[in-house]
Amino acid sequence: MRIDQDCLGKMEVKDDALYGIHSLRAVHNFPITSEKVHPAILESMLEIKLAAAKANLKADTLSKSKADAIINACKKLIDNHDYRAFIVPAIQGGAGTSTNMSANEVVAQLAYQMTDIKIHPNDDVNQSQSTNDTFPTAGKMGMLKLAPKLLQSIDNLINQFTELSIQHQKTIKIARTQLQDAIPTTYGRSFKAYASLFKRDYKRIRNAAKNLTIINLGGTAIGNGLNASEYYQNNIVPILSEVSGLNLQQADDLIDATQNCDSFAEFSGALKTLAMNLSKVANDLRLLSSGPQTGLNEISLPKKAAGSSIMPGKINPVIPEVVNQVAFEVIGKNLTVSLAAEGGQLELNAFEPIMFRDILTSEEHLTKAIETLINNCLKGIQVNAQYNRKNVEKSAITATVLTPKIGYEKATSIVKEALNKNISVKKLVLDKQLLDSATVENLFSPEVLTNCDNQDSAIQ
Repeated sequence: MRIDQDCLGKMEVKDDALYGIHSLRAVHNFPITSEKVHPAILESMLEIKLAAAKANLKADTLSKSKADAIINACKKLIDNHDYRAFIVPAIQGGAGTSTNMSANEVVAQLAYQMTDIKIHPNDDVNQSQSTNDTFPTAGKMGMLKLAPKLLQSIDNLINQFTELSIQHQKTIKIARTQLQDAIPTTYGRSFKAYASLFKRDYKRIRNAAKNLTIINLGGTAIGNGLNASEYYQNNIVPILSEVSGLNLQQADDLIDATQNCDSFAEFSGALKTLAMNLSKVANDLRLLSSGPQTGLNEISLPKKAAGSSIMPGKINPVIPEVVNQVAFEVIGKNLTVSLAAEGGQLELNAFEPIMFRDILTSEEHLTKAIETLINNCLKGIQVNAQYNRKNVEKSAITATVLTPKIGYEKATSIVKEALNKNISVKKLVLDKQLLDSATVENLFSPEVLTNCDNQDSAIQ
């Protein structure tokens, strides 16, 4: 064992451990969850330490030997994706100080092991930095790193619904408003509407992510850059951009960027909207596939799991169900992020750890939920075309097309009589000779019933 010391006293640490006293205090102080800080944040924090060493070397405030030792230690951890030494819990007090101090300790200890050069966690690894500018920067970088995969999954979802819309462009169905029969439409239009919905989600998330590229690194404790050299302040962000491959920009107002968390709330809000839309579509799929004998049974979803331990042959819509649950989770996490962003006081927000943990989890879970929705549900979805067409033919709501010819009140009476006699509106109109047969055939054609344009003509 070795003895580590901080401002509170001394603690024993395993001699071969890369972490130190600050990491151990975090483990003891925050026994909330076994979940550790997200790897995307840890990787980003190491990239910040690497970039800082480069900037401090060029600023002539850090020796070349120490800078090289820090840089090589960071590279080794990043290249190997080795975060075992980072034992700090994801949910922590202290505005991320435990995470930053842990990074300082791990890098310093590894650099010492690799070179036998004594590296100080604060004076050397943390030089020109504060938790208050490194931790939020690492959080934003982590979110940016997960965003492309999420955006790609949304794009795949858009493409899948677009493909379905083309495939079912001519498949007629009864629309429903307030769960009651409405005028006919096509499944092509329904699927196209879903694609349009998620196109907006794609744009919202992409635009919200742009604001995450604006960081407060160089502002140190409150944004005034105390203890950072002028060279460091002016060059750390371009260096970090080169190290990370992210197009980062230093905020114009570092005081503002240090204390306010609206960019996190904005990004979380975009994720929440995506979750809400996914849940709505999942609800539609479950409802349209309900039954199959006594429900709507308009579509059939792929059979993925036995649905009951007691009812033989029962199949449940498990993929839309799991998408619903992810959506509920993300919506709840957005409320946490909203409260945490609002809860900051004066020059700093202390609640970024829970924001980062929840936003990164939401990004990951949404990505996986969309992937399973596409691969395990949408790619195998079947539309029961003949059944849908029969529903249209027997629906009394088709009398809507009569309104311009015979008026709303007369059309209403036709609907009531058709329902009472259990015959189609079309047959009743023909029997009563309210309109000539050619006009009736035209009015009740799929093209007129669905108000199709030329591209939607020849409905099946």
